[in-house]
Amino acid sequence: MENTSYIAISRQAALWRQLEAVSNNLANVNTPAFKGERLMFREYLVETASPESRRGQPLSFVQDFGMFRDMRDGPLTKTDNPLDLAIDGEGYFVVETPDGLRYTRNGHFRLDETGMLVDSEGYALMQAGDLPIIVAPNETAIEIAKDGTVSSENGPIGRIRVVRFDNDQQLRKIAGGVYDTELIPADMDAPRVVQGMVEESNVQPVTELTNMIAIMRHYEGVQKLLDNDNDRQLKAFDVLSQPAKA
Repeated sequence: MENTSYIAISRQAALWRQLEAVSNNLANVNTPAFKGERLMFREYLVETASPESRRGQPLSFVQDFGMFRDMRDGPLTKTDNPLDLAIDGEGYFVVETPDGLRYTRNGHFRLDETGMLVDSEGYALMQAGDLPIIVAPNETAIEIAKDGTVSSENGPIGRIRVVRFDNDQQLRKIAGGVYDTELIPADMDAPRVVQGMVEESNVQPVTELTNMIAIMRHYEGVQKLLDNDNDRQLKAFDVLSQPAKA
């Protein structure tokens, strides 16, 4: 296989992974607080040798070397459910999982059978001191202030812990819209918690569909180049395999 084909295949492989990222974004259009993801590409040069020089013209390949997350806020949708919460601006809720404390912006919470405030995965929402928030059976009027203070008709219950990170891109996404990281979180003194609303995905379907069409066209263009290059090689073999004329 010649260098043209190698370079074209590197581009095609990168386009395929880019298509997977776009498809994942579209699949999560309705996932609360989902953040769209984009692949990052760079030129990868490979030195070549020639009979005239130890170093020939370098070959330029396409390499995807990482993925970044679009951290812009998604739109806030009113639900009128007093246990639905959204964070306006930066910050993450802290939940306790079987593997330890984790972080999320998905604020669709509920009370479990013990009166503990949990997320959609059943993970307990943490308050200051990393303690769960428990609502007594006789408490029905739940109010949550902007700073995360949870109160009922009987008075304050606790204050939801909201944290931030210096680099959100280092958070690793795991199941259920929950993130893990080795970074040390910083507690936010003045978060903006909104009651009765949830943050929607920040993915824009029309933009992603446009990206998907463009990627598929580029992929087909590279495939056409590969097919033409293969035809060229076959024709060259046919010519070279002909017996020499006397």
